[in-house]
Amino acid sequence: MGKNSKIEWTHHTFNPWWGCVKISPACKHCYAETWAKRVGSDVWGADAPRRFFSDAHWRQPLKWNAESVLEGARRRVFCASMADVFEDRRDLDLWRTRLWLLIEKTQSLDWLLLTKRPESVGRLVPWSDKWPPNVWLGTTAEDQASADLRIPALISHNAPVLFASCEPLLGPLDLSSWLDQQRLHWVIAGGESGAKARPMNPDWPRSLRDQCVTAGVAFHFKQWGHWSPAMEPRSSKRKSTLIHSHSGPDHWLTAVGKGASGRVLDGSLWDQLPC
Repeated sequence: MGKNSKIEWTHHTFNPWWGCVKISPACKHCYAETWAKRVGSDVWGADAPRRFFSDAHWRQPLKWNAESVLEGARRRVFCASMADVFEDRRDLDLWRTRLWLLIEKTQSLDWLLLTKRPESVGRLVPWSDKWPPNVWLGTTAEDQASADLRIPALISHNAPVLFASCEPLLGPLDLSSWLDQQRLHWVIAGGESGAKARPMNPDWPRSLRDQCVTAGVAFHFKQWGHWSPAMEPRSSKRKSTLIHSHSGPDHWLTAVGKGASGRVLDGSLWDQLPC
């Protein structure tokens, strides 16, 4: 977690703290909670403390910003992979204030603030009508219910870039009412990773891609995740499942792991970014 992130849609990752509370179906197999427990940090749940970091940690984005200036190229920073910046707790307010100041100081970095709590954004940011030009504000929309709940709250803000992260994608999604008027500027889609991952019907990311293409909105396909499409079960030694398709032949999915499943959708990589 830090410089040169392995997350495909960002360059760097910065965590102002670690820890969160599960609030939706997307959180069921939270990779961040699993990672925190693996390294001995008990920071998940409403009553758990959050893990904070040193001044040296907070100086890292200043270095990235200086490098971006020298290179003449902007860099994207995902904030935060191990927390939700808009978790509404008073013990986080001081650290949030420090984050807002850091964002304003690093104008050569584009800060991607992704939340499952867009309803809290207005209470917790210091910006109202005039957001910094380097803030991209996004929300997770794993299924239609979460999209219908969160996206209206998201698009009530006038951050320069508004985006939806449909990962893990847990059901079919119709975003057309927000895409047609380009109130969303970017859509990320991907399947769930990890041994307990829920399979993603290939129809779902294809539909999102087609909706974005029709509306002229940038689309990024991050990954298939743990389950990979196959013409038929790849091996009797691997778990496979048959998924019903509403638009063509049914799909076989095989549990091969994120590394083997890749991120090619219908023969292409979809790495589009908002203009």
